[in-house]
Amino acid sequence: MGTFIPWTDQICIGIQEIDEQHKQLVELINRLYDAMTQGADRQQAATEILQELMQYTIVHFAVEESLFRIFDYPDYETHRERHQQLRDQVIDINKRVQAGERLITPELLFFLRKWITSHIMVEDKAYGPFLLAKGIEKNWRRTSWLGRIWPGARR
Repeated sequence: MGTFIPWTDQICIGIQEIDEQHKQLVELINRLYDAMTQGADRQQAATEILQELMQYTIVHFAVEESLFRIFDYPDYETHRERHQQLRDQVIDINKRVQAGERLITPELLFFLRKWITSHIMVEDKAYGPFLLAKGIEKNWRRTSWLGRIWPGARR
């Protein structure tokens, strides 16, 4: 697998479950990069990975937003709006790709890389200390819960 987005400890927010979900998002974008740069049927493989990325992103955002409500995160609305913007963009891109448009391009990959790294390193890093101070455990993991929400979730 390529390292279009290398995972580093700088990207971690300090909550194991969320960090693992972020790693999965990074892995999906790296797989999308690999699909676009290797193999004979690049567009078909990339389309399938984009679909998986869209589904996983929606589930991940739901997990984060649930935690924000549970722990009464003060920037919940602003963070939710940022999630909604990306959700809308990814859903629109996916619909257009499913309709036959060739939108899986290097520009899309660079957009996704910039968005995920800046979102995690700025906005998500802001809630990590808040949730930890509110009592969430660093090693909080809800593998079975994530599996119930999205049975295809990988670890």
